Amino acid sequence: MIEDSFRVEPADWIVDQADLKFVRTEVFILGQNIPEAEEWDDLDPRSAHVLARDNDGNPIGTGRLTPDDKIGRMAVLASWRGRHVGDAIMRALIERARQQHRPALEMHAQSYAIPFYQRFGFEPYGEEFVECDIPHRMMRLELAPLDTGYRPGMNLADTPAPRLIAVESREQAQAAVLELLGLAKREIAIYTRDLDPSLFDQEAVLDAIKRIATAGRGALIRVIVQAPAIPLADNHRLIGLAHRLPSVFQFRTPDTEQDLQYPSAFLITDSRGYFFRALGSRFDGEAHTYAPGRQAQLREFFNQVWERSLPPPQLRELHL
Repeated sequence: MIEDSFRVEPADWIVDQADLKFVRTEVFILGQNIPEAEEWDDLDPRSAHVLARDNDGNPIGTGRLTPDDKIGRMAVLASWRGRHVGDAIMRALIERARQQHRPALEMHAQSYAIPFYQRFGFEPYGEEFVECDIPHRMMRLELAPLDTGYRPGMNLADTPAPRLIAVESREQAQAAVLELLGLAKREIAIYTRDLDPSLFDQEAVLDAIKRIATAGRGALIRVIVQAPAIPLADNHRLIGLAHRLPSVFQFRTPDTEQDLQYPSAFLITDSRGYFFRALGSRFDGEAHTYAPGRQAQLREFFNQVWERSLPPPQLRELHL
């Protein structure tokens, strides 16, 4: 199971400087004996930073993307290594670069970490060199263009800025779901216990899902539902919509006790947004209209559970 006990978010060098410095001091200055004078440079104020935080808001990892298209200062606290924090940071930085239409990325990679970066498509080149008494090699990643939805003639000023949404009530949860669905193009995925009727059996939400489902080729709506008998007995209208569009909707039910008892619920969209509730029985949670790292985490987990889940027998007669 992926970690759901941390998040990755954009960071500002001025606002978040203490947290950024804390992680890098622990990892590089104290952990690798890198001289403090060499750790801090004039690129920091001009770079795009990300921070990984635990659920209490404590900094646990960081990385930066410099103006000259280099990823660096990748650091994760020792107690959090092996828990996919570095993966989430790297995905967030790569997605940021794609969003900014950067053609390629480079890095000075510590030689021992080359296999980690190769997982993301980076390839080493040139001879090994020593930097701060540590062996390094140059690595490069060619970036495929990101389809952001922009087309010639569009006004970029009309594109909404990414937004973190704190959810504490039913009304806020409904608004977050509607906003995320409004940004989705052709694909969403939902992990839920009983299809959350207060969220997904509402007229406006059903209309938004129908728009996605009828968007044309490639439309896909996948739902993992732990207790499908409940929404079926309650005549949940999302099931009725799926019955009318069976080629677009796919339902599965977990086949392991671990997945059946998974306590959280979430919605993810192909616009790289998400709405995550640590307890699926509650409305409070966190949503973001564009958070590539966290969305990719949730998508990876969803896909893992999807592969080991089965079509719910209660819905077979509906051909779902």
